[in-house]
Amino acid sequence: MLSISTDRTSPPASVTTYGLLGLIPFLAPPLVSWVVPDWGPFASRLLALYGGLILSFLGGARWGLANARPAAPAGVITLSMLPTLVGLALLLLPADMRRFQMVGLAAALAAQWLWDIKAAGVPGWYPWLRSVLSAGAIIGLLAGAAAAAA
Repeated sequence: MLSISTDRTSPPASVTTYGLLGLIPFLAPPLVSWVVPDWGPFASRLLALYGGLILSFLGGARWGLANARPAAPAGVITLSMLPTLVGLALLLLPADMRRFQMVGLAAALAAQWLWDIKAAGVPGWYPWLRSVLSAGAIIGLLAGAAAAAA
């Protein structure tokens, strides 16, 4: 039986480092859009694509966590597939809906965050780290939506 340790008070350094580095693709595109407006459309597309990929990744992580249990709950397995489908639906929107796309991705990441911080069987530090990373991602997506509107 898989047992996930919950006795850590802080995440492993590699997890924190890679998690924080993963915020660069969320935070750099809005900045690029404001500093070099000609690159705005490319930066917005990059931000939306990365947001959709991360949303799908988080759903997959939740799916894997549920399947690590002896009797994987069918409801969790089903719900953990939604982030990929929502991300795909948002990414299929046309470029002229980029702001809506980014706000939708931010909302989906917020919903995933609310679900994940209550997950059973995760290390004690996980809700804190997910909160920090989700906040950074959501801020980046909303800043990207604002930059796309400018």
